[in-house]
Amino acid sequence: MKRHAAVRVVGPVEWILYPSLAVLAATVVLATPVELFGLKLPEPVLPMMLAFAWPLVRPSMIAPVALFLVGLFVDLLWGGMLGVWPLSLLAVYGVVLLSRNLLAGQETQVLFVWYGCCTLLAFFLTYLIVSLDAMNAPSILALLGQMIPTLLLFPVANWMIQRFDDGDTRFR
Repeated sequence: MKRHAAVRVVGPVEWILYPSLAVLAATVVLATPVELFGLKLPEPVLPMMLAFAWPLVRPSMIAPVALFLVGLFVDLLWGGMLGVWPLSLLAVYGVVLLSRNLLAGQETQVLFVWYGCCTLLAFFLTYLIVSLDAMNAPSILALLGQMIPTLLLFPVANWMIQRFDDGDTRFR
């Protein structure tokens, strides 16, 4: 008798909604004005890992909408110009989506290099827009203070890719 393999269906709730809510909650927690030993909590751009992982997991029409909404929330929470982070996150999503065939099945080191390049692209785009809007260049040290913790989030993005990549065996 042949046994049928169980199909583990991972829908948009598991790989889009729950991570989005977790990112929003973590962003709010990290934005609290807490000081430990004179140091403030880092404020990485947590949605960057979603913008990198989602097009590699499964291209979707819901993911860019969720990224746009999460980016708007980040802009509102940090008091920045509306639309800056949604644009940067969607640019990263688009770059990764276009290079999806190159990145599929690559080693972790290659994915980290791509994640780093995409993070640099997003921060450069944001820096350029903010500089043009304010007619003054923001602090490079503040930029690095936000970019380095964002780069350190790669293991979470890699975990999402590994976790949800084989989430639905019907698409193999």
